[in-house]
Amino acid sequence: MWTNGKIDGFEYAVKYFENGSEFGIDEGRVSKVEIRKDGRILVNYDRGWDIKPQTPEVKAVLDEILKKFN
Repeated sequence: MWTNGKIDGFEYAVKYFENGSEFGIDEGRVSKVEIRKDGRILVNYDRGWDIKPQTPEVKAVLDEILKKFN
């Protein structure tokens, strides 16, 4: 299932499943996630890391997404 949303001014799109998978983040339910701000892609995971979070602020947004969906 795809879900879009906003957290603290960051936009995100996340694809997650009912059960965890070897392709999910930490073998969890999230198989794809993208976090953007001002049109820039700051995080991208598509069954593997393409762009990891680089700042504590972006990491906190990712942690919140994972808490909710993973």
